[in-house]
Amino acid sequence: MPTYTSLQTEDPAIYEALVGEMKRQTEGVEMIASENYVSPAVLECMGTVFNNKYSEGYPGKRYYAGQEFTDAVENLAIERAKQLFDAAHANVQPHAGAPANVAMYFALLEPGDTVMGMDLSHGGHLTHGHPVTYLTKIFKFIRYKMKDIETGEIDYDEMRQVALKEKPKMILAGFSAYPRELNYAKMKAIADEVGAVTVADMAHIAGLIAGKVLRNPFHDGFDVITTTTHKTLRGPRGGMILTREAELGKKIDKSVFPGFQGGPIMQMVAAKAVAFGEALKPEFRQYAKQVVVNSKHLAAYLMVKGVKLVTNGTDNHLMLIDCVKSWNLGGNEIETLFDRIGITLNKNMIANDTRKPMDPSGVRLGTPAITTRGMKEKEMEKLADFMLTAVASRADETALLKLHEEVKTFCRKFPVPGITT
Repeated sequence: MPTYTSLQTEDPAIYEALVGEMKRQTEGVEMIASENYVSPAVLECMGTVFNNKYSEGYPGKRYYAGQEFTDAVENLAIERAKQLFDAAHANVQPHAGAPANVAMYFALLEPGDTVMGMDLSHGGHLTHGHPVTYLTKIFKFIRYKMKDIETGEIDYDEMRQVALKEKPKMILAGFSAYPRELNYAKMKAIADEVGAVTVADMAHIAGLIAGKVLRNPFHDGFDVITTTTHKTLRGPRGGMILTREAELGKKIDKSVFPGFQGGPIMQMVAAKAVAFGEALKPEFRQYAKQVVVNSKHLAAYLMVKGVKLVTNGTDNHLMLIDCVKSWNLGGNEIETLFDRIGITLNKNMIANDTRKPMDPSGVRLGTPAITTRGMKEKEMEKLADFMLTAVASRADETALLKLHEEVKTFCRKFPVPGITT
């Protein structure tokens, strides 16, 4: 781990915050489904002199000189990404997942075109057409939902009927809070029937697809995949766009640069290359498998203890607790309560939620970060017991303080990559 001696001297306030964050991560349990820990190698790469280099353009076609080594790392990132996801083309320059989606939209659509995406309250993402985003001023969004919130099954029959009526130019698969696996083949069949391009936003499950524990949308004929490079993929914060056919990749490249972004963040591109290299190793497949094993075990244990989960379980790395049905408490109350004992998760709306987004009925939690720390099935039960004890003791400040100390002791057995204590 870096010593941060220069930072300590130059800016003690920032250094103090950094040390505090390292302590928080070490002594707490990270169960936010979209968060993870990167390896020391990825962490090192993000603080390199690649930060000093402007690299507008693409390898071999840059606008500035001095690109020998930036070209090398970007080409490595591209080739490793293609290998991971069976893609014909990869653009590794998007700064984040949302910009990747925006660039994808403008590459494949014209203003006024219709996009069919998952309803936010049923698990979709803001960039899939939520009214608060600027995208809805440019494109028309229609939504699909679950048919049965007890099983999580998407209503593919209704989806087809709406598609036949509205004739979307794009059908978008993907989610930020959906515990089941989508049927890409059914979506592709509907898209073919109406002449729509198919896009999968796999930001949450990219690592599980790379690790071969969830299905790859390309194998069911999807045209494009967008993703973040952190979350289950355990890379730096950033985005990526993949295509099944190389010709489509040319449109994507033009949309990312010069259409939407300027120069890539080269230290992040280099870190992506390192993370993709790690994901190609057999150890990563074992990690991805354990993420899902842990998630399913935690979900089953919670349900045995009387906790109500949306869709009654999970097929991936995340789950949603209906806090109202479980404990007659709101999601915000549970988020705050668990934070007090050192367990971090996030409040989240559930399907057909009657409460407001900042005080919804549910919370979302996941297993990617805790699995990275080496936790397995027995630790899932321990974490569930911590949470259930916190709910039962929520009016007892002394009991909560004692429980927080127990969580700290538990966490010290599982080091965070890149942090030494």
